[in-house]
Amino acid sequence: MDLRIGLTQTPKELEVHLPEDATPESVKATVDSALTAGGTLWVTDRKGRQIGIATEKVAYVEIGSPDDERRIGFGG
Repeated sequence: MDLRIGLTQTPKELEVHLPEDATPESVKATVDSALTAGGTLWVTDRKGRQIGIATEKVAYVEIGSPDDERRIGFGG
């Protein structure tokens, strides 16, 4: 599963490849609690590295699977 985080004041986004056992519900709960409490959002990637993001810098969060097809261009 992938977690994509948009950050304020930067055009780039942070993409984290989460462990295979991560579920969208658990990731959403983690993000919600961190944003509610303030401080730092901590996530752990597939290799066990921990990544901390200051919650005041989070613009948006996208939770998805790497298997989801990406749509490119115009059309339905």
